[in-house]
Amino acid sequence: MSTFKLHTIESAPAGARETLSNVKSAFGIVPNLQAIMAESPELLKAQQSLWSLFDQTSFDALEKQVVYLTVIYENECEYCMAGHSMLAKMQKLPEDVVAAIREGRPIEDAKLEALRRFTSTMTKSRGWASEKDVSAFIGAGYTNKNVLEVILGIATKVTMNYVNHVAETPADPFMKGFEWTRPSRR
Repeated sequence: MSTFKLHTIESAPAGARETLSNVKSAFGIVPNLQAIMAESPELLKAQQSLWSLFDQTSFDALEKQVVYLTVIYENECEYCMAGHSMLAKMQKLPEDVVAAIREGRPIEDAKLEALRRFTSTMTKSRGWASEKDVSAFIGAGYTNKNVLEVILGIATKVTMNYVNHVAETPADPFMKGFEWTRPSRR
């Protein structure tokens, strides 16, 4: 049972109120994840900064979601999987790509599969990718910069996934129809 509070803009610590207001302006609501993160204004601000920085990377919208969804899959975060599946649909990303990641299977597009595989390896190995892993990723058409951008994407999602794990973040109403049950791999 979670003891974390779902803050409103009014109940949040003073240092989190502006960030929550910005989140509400961007999304029309304060998602439960950010409502919980508000307990630590520093974490909330860091997460928002990481999100913004990853959005500025050279990856296109589809590649960004491949990174995010892969990290979410490997970290078994039900809340984020539902949220990002909904975001992917809003962005009109290919349903087969999203379905493949949600099911833990390869993506048909070879370049996107290389991105999924590399992100998966980096997440599962806690950053200890081999030279062969990096070479395969770069051989698929990516760059050293992209290696570092994957790390930024992982950092962004890890903060969110870990909060959801410890806080048992309840799903938001907008996630209905995108629920996901983590695979029984443990």
